[in-house]
Amino acid sequence: MTATITRRRVHKISDKKDFDKYDLYRRSVQSPDTDVCFLRKVYRDLKKKDPRIFREDFCGTFALSCEWVRLSPKFQAIGVDLDPEPLEYGRSHNLSKLSEKQQQRIQLFEGNVLAEKLASADISVAMNFSYFIFQNRKIMKEYFLNVLRSVKKDGIFVIDIFGGSLCHDENEEKASHRKFTYYWQQENFDPVTNRAKFHIHYRLHGQAKKERVFSYDWRMWTIPELREILEEVGFKRTHVYWEGTTRKGEGDGVFTRTEKGEACQAWIAYIVAEK
Repeated sequence: MTATITRRRVHKISDKKDFDKYDLYRRSVQSPDTDVCFLRKVYRDLKKKDPRIFREDFCGTFALSCEWVRLSPKFQAIGVDLDPEPLEYGRSHNLSKLSEKQQQRIQLFEGNVLAEKLASADISVAMNFSYFIFQNRKIMKEYFLNVLRSVKKDGIFVIDIFGGSLCHDENEEKASHRKFTYYWQQENFDPVTNRAKFHIHYRLHGQAKKERVFSYDWRMWTIPELREILEEVGFKRTHVYWEGTTRKGEGDGVFTRTEKGEACQAWIAYIVAEK
């Protein structure tokens, strides 16, 4: 399988002349409408009932939270992020597109996911590999324990993860979209620490390429490492949802629970932990 984080759904870009990095990010690497349906289905499959309260850690512009409250008038969403800039963008560009009643069902907190007493939820998520910012086991364990305390009795915690042999070397990939090109660059990889630096670049068609629009200094965690930590802190069990492949060997966006993956150059999966 050759799926990479460029696999996300292609969207049309508006004709705005301004360079809108958050709009480009959503259109190139996010698919919040399908993501929330997947998360709802996972919860239903595991718990045989519908979830209600959704918490999005490292929420950024909280696109997932907005899509969550669109699913049902009974659903509520909570977003948590340290950075005020994407939160403000989300308020003006995402929250404003919801109805007044939908807006009332979203709570936003500018704060640290390591802080005590995170808001309680049926489903807690850390998406787009955001938690890779925690680069040692002690801090990762602290975060997972904090999530465990906040998740409701029948709750689940969902994280996405990527890896593969391609992630052990410098490389750059690009994906063409309508009116812009998306670039994903891995600058380096340190096998002693498993740390790597990544950058997202964009080029609007007819304009110069904008370098390092987003940059990340991450530890490349593995599925067994994270499952072990989740179970150590007290989650009862964990599951892996692995992405299927097309006939061309590319990711098909369909994730199935499994205990066996594939030796791929690049892959994406979800880890789901049950309280």
